[in-house]
Amino acid sequence: MQVETPTILKKIVARKYEEIAERQARTPFANLEIAAAAANAHNPTRGFAAALRSKIALGKAGVIAEVKKASPSKGILRDPFSPKDIAVSYEKGGAACLSVLTDQDFFQGHEDYLVEARNACSLPVIRKDFIVDPYQVMEARSIGADCILLIAACLSGKELRELDQMARDLSMDVLVEVHNRAELELALEYTETELLGINNRDLHTFELSLQHTFELMNDVPKDRLIVTESGIHTQDDVAAMRENNIHAFLVGEAFMKADNPGEKLAELFK
Repeated sequence: MQVETPTILKKIVARKYEEIAERQARTPFANLEIAAAAANAHNPTRGFAAALRSKIALGKAGVIAEVKKASPSKGILRDPFSPKDIAVSYEKGGAACLSVLTDQDFFQGHEDYLVEARNACSLPVIRKDFIVDPYQVMEARSIGADCILLIAACLSGKELRELDQMARDLSMDVLVEVHNRAELELALEYTETELLGINNRDLHTFELSLQHTFELMNDVPKDRLIVTESGIHTQDDVAAMRENNIHAFLVGEAFMKADNPGEKLAELFK
């Protein structure tokens, strides 16, 4: 099945391949394998999907709270920016997991931000980046990631299968992100991960609509856990999702603009 890749994603992915080549020249894949093995031995994964399900089993929302300095469309979201302080705040506020942007060129993220945030709390952390190559998967585990994001819009079925399998072989969970039916069908056919993210932002137009989640949710098998992504800004948004049996959320910008991100999280999901 052919999925059309949005223009902005094409630009980002093209840069990713350049970045991977640059990194491989500095740190060969074999070195990352050694680092990932050491991470699994001394810094094992914390159970990203399990943390979401545990919150939901208690009747609460499973919130993946984002540590995000900037975005291409909004510019700087938080300044000063302390991943450590944000992580501590989120844990106090009741987050189930963290999402840390590591893309440097478009989101001003960094791998060090993931390390810093994870070391400051006990929550599992997803590396949120544009992952298109096994090198990045190995790199994710080597820096301590508990989960990776795979975006169906910029991967073929074969690539999805390879990267999903590799991540799970490294004891990481995988969140596969889709935003239309073609991408959903691709994700369901080629991945075995239990986490299925539905992005409410149309990556072609950047328009937000919670209808993306409502339109696709009934086509998701019951053994997959739906994570609704983007566009959750009010208690009414949360209530609309939970009334439709959607209990896992990825929220970023709404928290990053608050003085105390954890308090904002607790308020939004009380």
